[in-house]
Amino acid sequence: MAFKPANNIQDLQYFGEFGGVNPSISDSSTYTFLSAKTMFDTFEGNADGCYLYSRHSSPSNLYLGEALAAMEGTETANVTASGMGAITPVIMQLCGAGDHVVSSRTIYGGTYAFLKNFAPRFNINTTFVDITKLDVVEAAITPNTKVLYCESVSNPLLEVADIASLAKLAKKHNLKLIVDNTFSPLSISPVQLGADIVIHSLTKFINGSSDTVGGVVCGTQEFINDLRNVNDGACMLLGATMDSLRAASVLKNLRTLHIRMQQHSLNATYLAEKFEALGLKTVYPGLASHPSHDLFKSMMNEKYGFGGMLTIDVGSLDKANALMELMQEKNLGYLAVSLGFYKTLFSAPGSSTSSEIPEDEQKEMGLSDGLIRFSIGLDADIERTFNIMHACMKELNIL
Repeated sequence: MAFKPANNIQDLQYFGEFGGVNPSISDSSTYTFLSAKTMFDTFEGNADGCYLYSRHSSPSNLYLGEALAAMEGTETANVTASGMGAITPVIMQLCGAGDHVVSSRTIYGGTYAFLKNFAPRFNINTTFVDITKLDVVEAAITPNTKVLYCESVSNPLLEVADIASLAKLAKKHNLKLIVDNTFSPLSISPVQLGADIVIHSLTKFINGSSDTVGGVVCGTQEFINDLRNVNDGACMLLGATMDSLRAASVLKNLRTLHIRMQQHSLNATYLAEKFEALGLKTVYPGLASHPSHDLFKSMMNEKYGFGGMLTIDVGSLDKANALMELMQEKNLGYLAVSLGFYKTLFSAPGSSTSSEIPEDEQKEMGLSDGLIRFSIGLDADIERTFNIMHACMKELNIL
């Protein structure tokens, strides 16, 4: 039977302690023990079902983690206070001084900055490659390489990773393949394609209401136990813990993710096709013109479409800024970073979410000044939205 991630979420049965249809929120930072021995056993990780301190785990965080693990098809998961609070401990857990990472060159700016500028302080170095060229990826692997890192759909250029082929490369060279699946929850299931670890920024599509920052690491029970280890676990010791109230909030929003992703994808497909027909340089995995369109189709859980992210290039930063300001004035969306909101969000990534990447490297990877990244919202009348966008572009002589 085909893997159906939304079914895995909806089939989870969590009751509150008084029979509530939502699990009770554990609003405690610390937990009491009836015996000193149980406290000792819990410190040693040998007391199932006992909680010690919320930096380590809490019932609310574990409920959310298990739901996200079910979505991704992993044994378990650990939620964190942010997407970067998931990414950085995973790298630090898998790599030590002298180790090496091979990473996609087009990744979220914060991840890029961590790998390029911060990890070298610990003598962990990274080679950035075009993840779509498997021969280039393999050529970058050294005897010290421990991790192969990519995004399912890259931020912001929307390059698509061939996860199955990358997984074979990782296995061949005894590496861990880490995939950030933030842009394509439900649409792509990286573990089903061979990835070892899947990361999300919960801040984005999964939560969907732009009111919470969070992250998750989905993986094997052994690896998640390592991250939580009180002696040398990177999640435990670096301390990026999600608050229980936020975990409960994200869990409730997760229940509607399948409906939202279908609408995000439907709207993005409509706009991408219209923009391309106008002659705009449009990048969207759902377009036949996208170089990895067929690859995405071969990996996707078809029901959820090609995602809600698309880009257009209007030629210059001045034009991009003018268009975004006018679209916001017309209430078509918000000039804001992030993604996954019910309203469309747009930004010029070269001067915002990817500004950590030096200008020469932005040009080399094809990130131009005039590029606008759209996170397409849940508009009920996407035809009206397009008509107003079209009018904005004509007013600014972009078309």
